[in-house]
Amino acid sequence: MALKIAQELRAGNVVMQGKDPMIVLKTEYARGGRGAATVRLKLKGLINNFNTELVFRADDKFDQIVLDKKDCTYSYFAEPMYVCMDAEYNQYEVEAENMGDALNYLEDGMELEVCFYEGKAISVEIPTSVQRVIEWTEPAVKGDTSGKVLKPAKLATGFEIGVPIFVAQGDKVEIDTRTGEYRKRV
Repeated sequence: MALKIAQELRAGNVVMQGKDPMIVLKTEYARGGRGAATVRLKLKGLINNFNTELVFRADDKFDQIVLDKKDCTYSYFAEPMYVCMDAEYNQYEVEAENMGDALNYLEDGMELEVCFYEGKAISVEIPTSVQRVIEWTEPAVKGDTSGKVLKPAKLATGFEIGVPIFVAQGDKVEIDTRTGEYRKRV
């Protein structure tokens, strides 16, 4: 097991909380007064499927569980499971609530890694950057170019990101999946 501090945890990581292995569903970093930073973690138990929300100091240490991973391709959604397939045509089902931020970028045929805990598919990891087509955005307004100006844009999944004003509807852009930020136009 590897040690990780609370502020390094991301959605999809699996940590030991007490005696239970738990998957991190969401993290919120907050910097308090006098430098006391905290991290609010939304966790789900892998064994008994209970959800909890806990607050830790940013420097609290966790035992991170190293999971088995397998390269797969996203196939389809069968309520409430997302189905992925490996190279040998084995299918693995991952619960919708364990998908985390991957749902913002998911599309048919997308390459991803399915994570397993004791033989059960529990989450997915997507590449750190993806290329997606902008489905909707407002047209650019002339003269609106002082500094780094961003406008809202929607992807096919309904996820909204900020893009520079020169990006138009139908453009393909690269997005950092860790932060949800625009990287460049492709």
